[in-house]
Amino acid sequence: MVAPPTNPQILQGYSPLAVHWTREECAGLEKAGFLNYPYELVEGVINKMGQNIRHAGVIRRILTWLFRIFGEAYVLTQTTIDVRPEDNPTSEPQPDAIVLTRADEDFEANPKPDELRLCIEVADTTLAYDLSVKAGLYARAGLIEYWVVNIPERKLHIHREPVNGTYENVTVHAETDTVATLAAPEAMLQVLKLFPRASSPKR
Repeated sequence: MVAPPTNPQILQGYSPLAVHWTREECAGLEKAGFLNYPYELVEGVINKMGQNIRHAGVIRRILTWLFRIFGEAYVLTQTTIDVRPEDNPTSEPQPDAIVLTRADEDFEANPKPDELRLCIEVADTTLAYDLSVKAGLYARAGLIEYWVVNIPERKLHIHREPVNGTYENVTVHAETDTVATLAAPEAMLQVLKLFPRASSPKR
């Protein structure tokens, strides 16, 4: 039986000093009642999942757009996915949104990288982590397109062309830009639409 963590690592970034866990060990902790909150496992680190109002609002806007383009059966939120086989034992991430290659009812296990058309993370306090640790994890898995919605700077980071564990094509888009996903190049999205109204400057 796996010993329960006395203080699970809840990280905004990767720490080499963190206790490293496996999927199997996390399943044991869940069964024993120690992991009784939403979490994801990335490179052996247990990250507690949570949302503030800004984060939740951006996810809602993303899902509304994705549902309209792809249909509800092909879009999921905060669903565990598989990565490359070498990373799977210690990683089971939960992106904020994914677009599947086929309807969700056809799946009986985690979607594999080649069954994902788009993967999106929304970053408020986790921007550096999502642009480094998660980008590397997804690039190694060969995910063809990875977006990071940068709430603090109101920007969108688009990662494409995974090669040897890194994305060779990374572009950063301001609110005034219009973008589209590779899976639906005709469906344009103004980056501004992802964010709440900007606050008026205080006098």
